Amino acid sequence: MKYEDEIFISYAHIDDEPLAKGHQGWVELLHERLKHFLDPLLDKDAIIWRDPKLQGNDEFSEILVQRISRVALLVSILTPRYLKSDWCRRELDEFCRNAVSQGGLTLKGKSRVFKVAKTFTKRTDHPTQLRGLMGYEFYEYDEISGRVREFSPEIDPPRDKRYWDKLGDLVWDIKQQIERLRSPEDSGEATSGAVYLAETTSDLSEQRDEIKRELQQAGHQVLPDEALPFRAPAFQEAVREYLKRSRLSVHLIGENYGMIPEMEAERSVVRLQQELAIERGDNAEFSRLIWLPPGLQPKDERQQKFVADLQSSFTSRNGSELLQVKLEDLKTIIQTKLTQKPKSAPVANEGAGAARIYLICDQKDDDAVEPLQDYLFERGYEVMPSLRDGSEAEVLQDHRDNLQTCDALLIYQGLASEGWLRMKLRELLKLPGYGRPTPLLGKAVYVGAPELPAKQRFKTHGALVVKDYGEFNPAALEPFLAQINKAKGLSV
Repeated sequence: MKYEDEIFISYAHIDDEPLAKGHQGWVELLHERLKHFLDPLLDKDAIIWRDPKLQGNDEFSEILVQRISRVALLVSILTPRYLKSDWCRRELDEFCRNAVSQGGLTLKGKSRVFKVAKTFTKRTDHPTQLRGLMGYEFYEYDEISGRVREFSPEIDPPRDKRYWDKLGDLVWDIKQQIERLRSPEDSGEATSGAVYLAETTSDLSEQRDEIKRELQQAGHQVLPDEALPFRAPAFQEAVREYLKRSRLSVHLIGENYGMIPEMEAERSVVRLQQELAIERGDNAEFSRLIWLPPGLQPKDERQQKFVADLQSSFTSRNGSELLQVKLEDLKTIIQTKLTQKPKSAPVANEGAGAARIYLICDQKDDDAVEPLQDYLFERGYEVMPSLRDGSEAEVLQDHRDNLQTCDALLIYQGLASEGWLRMKLRELLKLPGYGRPTPLLGKAVYVGAPELPAKQRFKTHGALVVKDYGEFNPAALEPFLAQINKAKGLSV
């Protein structure tokens, strides 16, 4: 169908009243900025229309009905006054009624209605046509206090980055829908694999939006693409369906426990999604990433227990990874997961040559580790020690290269602190992000002198632990070497 207008902005006119004389209203600014950012992205200028003159007591004219019937996309500015406006309801009803008669409210599975939430309103109060849409929220809602703060549309510094990020998301999605309308034979749909980006709590909403934005711009389909149901049975059914369509799920775990769906006793939406992803099963076609922000401090006992459960159980689940890295590192790991082709683990006779062991130690332990390094070399292993002579950038690059190319990893802790050891163990969680396609043949932590209570208590499921507080004893390394040889299909 040929549309006269591509975008119609529906809003309550009180929501566009300027704060001061001579200033622009919120909706007028949005209209102007949509036009400004959309036009350079399209092959020809977008046609955007709203009626700035109509008042709440005007009659809903036949002219307006006819014009709405020839509009491709509707942008509804959702506010409390919008919900109470008969006029706005009529605009929404007329658009949806005509859209259904013209082929449907969706195009290539994407809605022709865009829900722009200027401020908070309860989803149960939304019109039926808007209730299932994800929406673009231009506000911050504190789940605990119930306080709402709208993002500032001001352009002068310091600009509110959250407003401009949301505007960018809206522009991008409208741009894609206009392209689908103009070139229906070219769906423009992502073809590189769907990602289930789990709904999270308000303290991580900005991080989730940032990940979603980059995934979509890289050509990945991000699910869920509709609002999840309120009630637990329908919620679980919807999440299961989304997970079936996904090759990767990403779960951001924050300081809050999150909302509990109706008909659910105690599990939050965050926990439910994580458990449903486990139920989906890890295999060659699907895997999970669970992210905890560095320095995470859960706020209540339920969230503390949830995080503790994750930390104690993740190592036993094939295909899943628990990450506590910077957000930029997480994004790198996600992209690596999605772009690399699955590779099989090394076969038994893959490497007849010497296995490469990356030996990591703090500079304070260089002398203590020398007998260990000599022994491994004499046994026929290629030892890759930590780089000492080089710039900070060179040392970091050498470290990452070694993590990608080594066959096995041995961390030595003697004089190094417990914090240093924890940091090195977290490096194991970053291996996919460094581009490593295959598992290590062996991982071990060699705990040497001096003997300390913290060392005696040290345990981990992430690697073999060897404790030897006296002079270097070659027998202490045998379990680690046996692990390598077994993985290579060789006799000890």
